[in-house]
Amino acid sequence: PEVEVTAVSKEEGVTMKATCVVKPDVVVKDYKGIKASKKVEPVTDEEVNAEIERMRNRNARTITVEDRAAENGDIVNFDFEGFVDDKPFEGGKAEHYSLTLGSGQFIPGFEEQIVGHKTGDSFDVNVTFPEDYHAEELKGKPAVFKCKLHEITAKELPELDDEFVKDVSEFDTLDELKADIRKKLETSKENAANTAFENALIDGIIANMEGEIPEEMFNARADEMVQDFEYRLSSQGMSMDVYMQYTGMNRDAVRDSFKEQATRQVKVALALEKIVQNEGITVSDEELDAEAARLAEQYKGQNITAEQIKNAMGEQLKNDLAQKKAVELIKETAVEE
Repeated sequence: PEVEVTAVSKEEGVTMKATCVVKPDVVVKDYKGIKASKKVEPVTDEEVNAEIERMRNRNARTITVEDRAAENGDIVNFDFEGFVDDKPFEGGKAEHYSLTLGSGQFIPGFEEQIVGHKTGDSFDVNVTFPEDYHAEELKGKPAVFKCKLHEITAKELPELDDEFVKDVSEFDTLDELKADIRKKLETSKENAANTAFENALIDGIIANMEGEIPEEMFNARADEMVQDFEYRLSSQGMSMDVYMQYTGMNRDAVRDSFKEQATRQVKVALALEKIVQNEGITVSDEELDAEAARLAEQYKGQNITAEQIKNAMGEQLKNDLAQKKAVELIKETAVEE
């Protein structure tokens, strides 16, 4: 709170005024019978085949190519040195560099000029740096790269037959594998459709909510999200300072990137809390115990017990479970278009 002392005296003591932000009391109208569309996309043969191709690629072996020139998709090992105005430039030289042709890793036109060359070839690659290239001194400049091709390797995919299926899965035939992939893709698309349907309903709730929400609530949630993000970065061995250096962002910019998501989360929480209140939704001790046990199972490697979770998060768990029940109520009464 912001505290203002308005009067001080020996006889009357101290009189002060405290101003603080309070949680708003929102109104949510017409949260039953919300209309939303739910469309489950069918699984196509092309999607099933694409997944099988990914399995083949994961199980491919690499072979050395000696009887032909390099092609798109090959991995080449080569030396290169770049020159602009007949002078070498910083960062333009490497030895035994490994590059997958067609990956777009190098500037436009570079990889295409390696295609067609054989192992042992020495050749020039002539390119022009893009106008938006990150190095100011190279933007729009023509360059020559002198290259030496040492090795060409390629992926050799396994034969697509029942023997392959037995090697990479618990199934015996290709038809069985395809059926399993189709079923998993159908489940994935069903889940995606359910998530989209639920999000549409939540958007409807927010649209039907009335109330003045203090900006401080949005800012506080954004700050929490930044702290969570910083913790995730540290768990991956990166500090926030290093992240900001890589991205060119300052802390305010990072916070602003979470603001839209934070605003939605605050509105959703307030709306669901109001629906819980309106409907008299409660959470039993048995439900709370079951949720704590479920979370303890997730963290069993860290030796965290259900009782510890309840002690630390009891009220939060109750609120979360009650809000989940509110969402289920909204879904049960929704109208699919």
